[in-house]
Amino acid sequence: MATRFKQYTDVSQFLSDSFQRGLAHWNKERLAPGLGQGDWQRTLERDHRMLRLEAAFLEELRSEICAEAAAVPTDPAAFLNWFEELKISGPGQNDDLFPWLAQHASPDQLKWFFEQEAAGEAGFDDLVAMTQVKLPVGPKLELARNYWDEMGRGNVRGMHGPMLIALSETLEVEPLIENTVWESLALANAMTAMASSRRLAWHSVGALGVVELTAPGRSAMVAQGLRRIGLSDRERRYFDLHAVLDVKHSEDWNREALLPAVVEDPRRATAIAEGALIRLRCGERCFERYRARLW
Repeated sequence: MATRFKQYTDVSQFLSDSFQRGLAHWNKERLAPGLGQGDWQRTLERDHRMLRLEAAFLEELRSEICAEAAAVPTDPAAFLNWFEELKISGPGQNDDLFPWLAQHASPDQLKWFFEQEAAGEAGFDDLVAMTQVKLPVGPKLELARNYWDEMGRGNVRGMHGPMLIALSETLEVEPLIENTVWESLALANAMTAMASSRRLAWHSVGALGVVELTAPGRSAMVAQGLRRIGLSDRERRYFDLHAVLDVKHSEDWNREALLPAVVEDPRRATAIAEGALIRLRCGERCFERYRARLW
């Protein structure tokens, strides 16, 4: 695996440190709420240039998995079976990194891992909000329910984003783009690209759905590692919550968003599959880089 990874990054202009950092800085700036100030023409020209690069990056990711996605069944029931099987056999699943984090990683190693994950976090709530624009009623309602859970059902203490920030403070890490490996930035950049482009809306539905599908097991093992080094239930809450809540989120997402979407238009199965596979391949690169650094 390591050899294939090195060869691929050697020939890609997009899967590189400088490109992903530049894209991450642009995403941070363009998504920040503004006041209508500055040179809008210069900003528009910059955004046009960056959007072309972002699109080329996504097309390269799609080229990796398009043949596999094209073979995915478009019958709704068969597609859902394929999608749910990704939890077992999808790229990056059952990686040895996570049992090691649970059982052996030192406090400093767990801090480094969390710093990478937190800095590469694109904001699941915002990604869901961007993705749901103009979706059909059934999928739109499921994304709305998911978003409401992400927002703590209206209670700031239950919001997932602030839980992540609180854990960063507990671990005394400050997630920064400059300190983050490009693989983690690429994952966040790919998720942001799919969610912010209406052309790739169904890809984003697949990518977000596969996060809900695959996150619980990894979250549980990270929580185990944090417990082992002495973090309290309150301090571990972010990972403990996702180890449990995302199981139900995944079941609901698959039943209420994916299934009716493919029933209505079987062509969506391929787009959803591409998004899911892109997300998993990006995660697989992260895990490989993390192991190389931590081991």
